Amino acid sequence: MADEKDRFGEKMQHREKAQEDQWARQRDQELLEKIRHKGMSTLHCPRCNSPLVDKVHNGVELLACPKDEGAWLDSRALEVFLEALLKA
Repeated sequence: MADEKDRFGEKMQHREKAQEDQWARQRDQELLEKIRHKGMSTLHCPRCNSPLVDKVHNGVELLACPKDEGAWLDSRALEVFLEALLKA
């Protein structure tokens, strides 16, 4: 009986973690959309001050420096990118 309670508690913790992750992904996506649609799409690279541009790299959407000085990814895009790197 105690073992069933432990497994149930574990399942509840996994569910809560999944819900938190989903909320964070949605929030990141909303922030990206605000940046893109409210005229704030003129984010600049902190290194060279060039405006960041939308790019897709290995199926991952990101904002990147046109001079390849860096990129900004939301949490889900980072997960997908890292998974692709580990598979390669």
